[in-house]
Amino acid sequence: MDLRDSAPLIVQNDLTVLLETDHEDFEAVRAELAWIAELIKSPKYLHTYRITPLSLWNAAASGIASARIVHFLEEKSKYGIPRKAAEQIIETHNRYGLLRLISANGCLLLESERPELLAQIKGRQDFRRFISGSSGLSDAAETPDFLVIRPDLRGLLKQELTRLGYPVIDQAGYHSGEELPVSLSGVTLRGYQEQAVDSFRSPAGTDSGSGVLVLPCGAGKTVIGIAVMARLSCATLILTTHITSVRQWMKEIRAKTDLDESRIGEYSGAHKQVSPITIATYQILTHRREKGGEQVHMNLFNSRDWGLIIYDEVHLLPAPVFRATADIQATRRLGLTATLVREDGREADVFSLIGPKLYDMPWKKLEESGWIARVTCSEVAVGMPRESMRLYYEADKRSRFRIAGENPAKIDVVMKILQRHKDEFILIIGQYLDQLRGIAKRLNLPLITGGMPQTDRERLYQDFRAGKVKVLAVSKVANFAVDLPDASVAVQVSGSYGSRQEEAQRLGRILRPKREANRAFFYTLVSKGTTEQEYALNRRVFLLEQGYEYRMEEGNDEL
Repeated sequence: MDLRDSAPLIVQNDLTVLLETDHEDFEAVRAELAWIAELIKSPKYLHTYRITPLSLWNAAASGIASARIVHFLEEKSKYGIPRKAAEQIIETHNRYGLLRLISANGCLLLESERPELLAQIKGRQDFRRFISGSSGLSDAAETPDFLVIRPDLRGLLKQELTRLGYPVIDQAGYHSGEELPVSLSGVTLRGYQEQAVDSFRSPAGTDSGSGVLVLPCGAGKTVIGIAVMARLSCATLILTTHITSVRQWMKEIRAKTDLDESRIGEYSGAHKQVSPITIATYQILTHRREKGGEQVHMNLFNSRDWGLIIYDEVHLLPAPVFRATADIQATRRLGLTATLVREDGREADVFSLIGPKLYDMPWKKLEESGWIARVTCSEVAVGMPRESMRLYYEADKRSRFRIAGENPAKIDVVMKILQRHKDEFILIIGQYLDQLRGIAKRLNLPLITGGMPQTDRERLYQDFRAGKVKVLAVSKVANFAVDLPDASVAVQVSGSYGSRQEEAQRLGRILRPKREANRAFFYTLVSKGTTEQEYALNRRVFLLEQGYEYRMEEGNDEL
């Protein structure tokens, strides 16, 4: 028998890859595959991946050669790799690097080892607005050596060329920005944190200048951002998801650097401080005083000579911030995230405007090293009461999802889980406020929502950290960057349709390492026989790609 008959992969002409989950090499092959493909579907015995241009270009940016990709697929596939698929992988992968932006004699130049490619770009009507000149093109039969690009359209050009299928390596350099000496104080970086910093800014002084670092929640992305800031020692604008995160960044910078507090500013609804280190929310940047009005705070991008802009939770970057980022390509840009998954499909814009993936630390690898908690994931099927089921079948599709999400029988299951973990710190997270209010009232729990004053939220978070409160009900405001290190159980009672991003963020609330057993538990409650079960399949996809498995339980059984 051909040894490949027992291999775990099937590679198809359309670059779909099937992986047998019960194969002895599943974990090793899955980990390798995650670098070059995206998990699309995850039924029990056969996971479906797709190799995309973006996954190949991110692999190329990480230093993975096309020959290595083809060899891996050939070696691990039952039937080898189809010739057409191999050719497409090599051709697509090798497009990364065909075009480069450089700076010479005060001009921004687009160059390529394929002058005919530059000629094609110059000849396109839709690209003429980007080009202000060329060299080597004396008549239609000749090809240019380079194209002179309008500096103010540097970002938009990269966006358009990525969409055309030719990603640009930007080597045009970055301005230093306002000098601000910064040193780390009282913190020693872990090995993987040093590697992440080095991938953006090497000790030798060379740097990529832009890119995204991908690490799980609880791995210290904030510390990594601060370390990059210290390496560059320049004025820095930090953008993050909400005011709680702003305050956490300020607290960490004060604790882990030698900066005087006067150098650190909060730019929010409450304060408008533009300091050498300024932390702002995406919401304040996109705020309009009236519908359709001007986004008056976008000038924050130009209010100081920033040498670095840090995009925290870059996968949540709003569309207006993409547009502003396209205009500041001469400023170094660092994206931090636990997942590059975007539900709006704009991963390519993160790639072209913030930069490629420079570093990716697998979640399970950090778990094995003890840097994050070991998590057991469970999906609990909960039966619907007869009246709720009747309303469900009479409703439209959108209403059905909410009726299933707010299934009243979930409260009894929550109570069982609380009893199972009665000595632990627990978060009950949901999408619908009425549902959360009902749970909080019945179980006599404090509830945190987006409408709660920030001071009240912070007080409850602090009580939880201090052990005065051991169970919190929280709305989706707790999806992002809330530092609750002792939380070891999360119960998700409802969510945003099939959001993979949200599933990863909610799991992230309990990933911080624990003092004793370093264990955590993530429960997702799903109404049996409803569309909520279908959406749950999609929500799990990213975490399955990271190596997590979901245990199936019945809510009507003794948990």
